[in-house]
Amino acid sequence: MNQPAKKELQRQIIRVLIVDDDTEIRNGLRWVIDHSTGFVCVGAHARFDDAVLTIEDDAPDVVLMDIGMPERNGIECVEILKEKYPDIHCLMLTVHSDDEKIFQSLRVGAVGYLLKKTPPEMLLAAIRDAHAGGAPMSTEVARKVLGYFQQQKNDKLSTSLSKRELDVLQALIDGYTYKAIADKLFVSTNTISFHLRNIYAKLHVRSRAEAVAKAVKSGLKP
Repeated sequence: MNQPAKKELQRQIIRVLIVDDDTEIRNGLRWVIDHSTGFVCVGAHARFDDAVLTIEDDAPDVVLMDIGMPERNGIECVEILKEKYPDIHCLMLTVHSDDEKIFQSLRVGAVGYLLKKTPPEMLLAAIRDAHAGGAPMSTEVARKVLGYFQQQKNDKLSTSLSKRELDVLQALIDGYTYKAIADKLFVSTNTISFHLRNIYAKLHVRSRAEAVAKAVKSGLKP
């Protein structure tokens, strides 16, 4: 293989870093990534502080981040990571599906939120989507997000979802894949990712103080 072709192939490979204190899950994720075409696991760490030591050399495109870890939780880790390396895409992969952890993760800069029971093929698709600038979301998370906006419908400070955004969320809840949603709505998968990014953007606020103020006014958790 000539040098230009080799460099092009390297650019196409998605470099993934794993941070998870569960050894079995961490090793399983590493195996799936390293045995899947188009991916390479550049590091797998039980502690975020260990991952940070080599992150510049590892140069990950996507970080799979656990939440429930000792010393630092994953939400704090993402916030630290995004401040220093804003171009890295952080994807939460956790057993936690409660509203507060989902929205806290998104507000500190995570591009998506998946549960650990997500099948390998869906996980790989989510990593590709995150790398391409999308906002991967599992069925349960879509249900939580839709519920959040339904609770806010009487809050004048909130931004409502468009009809198309509601259609995308409902299709995710119904178990459709991105491609199936695109076919159903007669649009491209890139358009589906665009709608999901807009949905996530509407969950974000400019500061923690604004988040707290908005939550107090609406009677919801920040």
